[in-house]
Amino acid sequence: MAVIPKRTKYRRPHRLRYDGVTRGNKELHFGEYGLMAMEGAWITQQQIESARVAMTRYMKRGGKVWINIFPHLSLTKIPLETRMGKGKGQPEAWVAVVKKGKIMFEIGGVSEEIAREALRLAMHKLPIKCKFVKKEESGEANEK
Repeated sequence: MAVIPKRTKYRRPHRLRYDGVTRGNKELHFGEYGLMAMEGAWITQQQIESARVAMTRYMKRGGKVWINIFPHLSLTKIPLETRMGKGKGQPEAWVAVVKKGKIMFEIGGVSEEIAREALRLAMHKLPIKCKFVKKEESGEANEK
């Protein structure tokens, strides 16, 4: 299933940087467990989808999965041996810009062992180092 933005006509954005630390989405909002990026990268739509499939298969479609990243950025490419000029080129891939510290996936409604293994399988589908995180009881008490 291809995940791309609904409106893509005339859209040739600049390439965005993925170095630095994420500004938002550093904490778990929906599930009890999550997968945090430990470095920045462009994550393609195929990588997001394969990670989602790996998680839901292991959980046997139990629990709930939240995906907090979406591939908004199109990467374009011009064919080889093309002369200069004539525009930017056609979209080749759709990627999500992920910076260090971002929570990419969240899981709820399953035990910690199942969540840990499901997110470990998802980690192997992604091109970056990730970390398993869980909601802290002490952190919730401070926020209330």
